[in-house]
Amino acid sequence: MSMKTTLFVPTLNEIEGMKAIMPRIKREWADEILVLDGHSTDGTIEYAKKMGYRLVMQRSKGITNAYREAMETARGDIIVSFSPDGNSLPEVIPALIDKMKEGYDMVIASRYLKGAKSEDDDPVTAFGNWMFTTLINICFGGHYTDSLVMLRAFKKDIVKKLHIDVPRAGMEPILSIRAAKQKLKVTEIPASEPKRIGGIRKMNPLLNGLDILRLIAAELIHR
Repeated sequence: MSMKTTLFVPTLNEIEGMKAIMPRIKREWADEILVLDGHSTDGTIEYAKKMGYRLVMQRSKGITNAYREAMETARGDIIVSFSPDGNSLPEVIPALIDKMKEGYDMVIASRYLKGAKSEDDDPVTAFGNWMFTTLINICFGGHYTDSLVMLRAFKKDIVKKLHIDVPRAGMEPILSIRAAKQKLKVTEIPASEPKRIGGIRKMNPLLNGLDILRLIAAELIHR
């Protein structure tokens, strides 16, 4: 039986990125394009309706809650999480899905594999990504080059299997940590990260970094 795919696109005032990026996504790449919106006021909602995407309004605030709600409503067996702000390359989507069809539980679009690079990193985020990925590999037996990137595909049922209740640190690190702990079948493909388009970065690197450290400590305690 073939597995259906949901392209999960969380939005909050991302109209510039949406207009620049979403037309590059071909409808045949996924069985549904799910836009889960955090009550945008810049025209993002109207644009999603105009494009005919499946639009769901977020009930609670924040990207972690967006992930929780997406897992409840997504119709696909495979979830591809995609940032519409320009950081995620649309052209990588088919490669992620094709790799998943080889039997992987998760496929990560790594910014740090050979042939890829991040144009959005600054010295702080570059060091943080390296440090946290190294810690996750050492502490939990991972083999990642990029444990924190949003652009990835994963089987929806592993969220339940890994007992994931998305923490403040985000879906990406908890998925990476618990997939490594449970020795799930995971791989990476190279995928560059372009600069963000429009708007402002919603993630605070320092606060997010502290949340990830707390998460790593908690996961070590509950090995």
